[in-house]
Amino acid sequence: MKKILSALFVTMLIVGTMGSSVFADNHSDMAMVRVLHASPDAPEVDVYVNGNAVVEGASFKASTDYLELPAGEHTVEIYAAGTKGEKDPVISQSLSVKAGMAYTVAAINTLENLELKVVEDSMNITEGMTKVRVGHLSPDAPTVDVGVVGGDALFSGATFPMVTDYKELDAGTYDLEIRTEDGTQVMDLSGTSLEENTVYSVFAVGMADNLDVLMLKDYTLMPNDMPQTGMGGASTDSTSYLPILAGVAVLGAGALLLFRRRTQQ
Repeated sequence: MKKILSALFVTMLIVGTMGSSVFADNHSDMAMVRVLHASPDAPEVDVYVNGNAVVEGASFKASTDYLELPAGEHTVEIYAAGTKGEKDPVISQSLSVKAGMAYTVAAINTLENLELKVVEDSMNITEGMTKVRVGHLSPDAPTVDVGVVGGDALFSGATFPMVTDYKELDAGTYDLEIRTEDGTQVMDLSGTSLEENTVYSVFAVGMADNLDVLMLKDYTLMPNDMPQTGMGGASTDSTSYLPILAGVAVLGAGALLLFRRRTQQ
């Protein structure tokens, strides 16, 4: 029995050490990237990074959760859905990302002039506050301001394809509007709720005559101070430990079964 327990303990120790190093290796040099389809007349697309599919069949206004990528240079290719191997990519571009940083990679403009817009996303906020920025991703919309209805502008002079800096605000519900520089309302955003401890990106997408707004969560400050990102997050990856735990469970069950058989003999 001592031999069995000793062997099991050593195995668990080795597996546990391997698990810790794997987790460190997997996360210490990682960046987080999400992909947004913001081209109003483009078809569904497949997105490949370094030849591997990360998004398939994404339609206009679709966005991913944050995906982990190793820091460094990567090749991003976008194909019309299901055409890889049959046609050339509609976009092939190099993407450079840094460890510990988060990015939004958006396919923007019309299909004829499709391009990638890459912006850094914020992963920090003052506790109790909210933070927001605005992205003008409508190819034919005029220069606009975003502000309180009938009040001051929070963001001024946004033109395509500009993404503003973040602005930290008191959390709460705001009656906002998108308006032209002469004050003409383009879109009523009354009742916009901005939660505390949360960072948002608000993207205006579509053509000027059919404008829409996408509101994405970039980051949420959790009570345990562990960063949570996007709609599901990539910062706490418990799945990294599942194969390890499963292996330990199998080894433990095997050792127990062997011990029972020996004691019955």
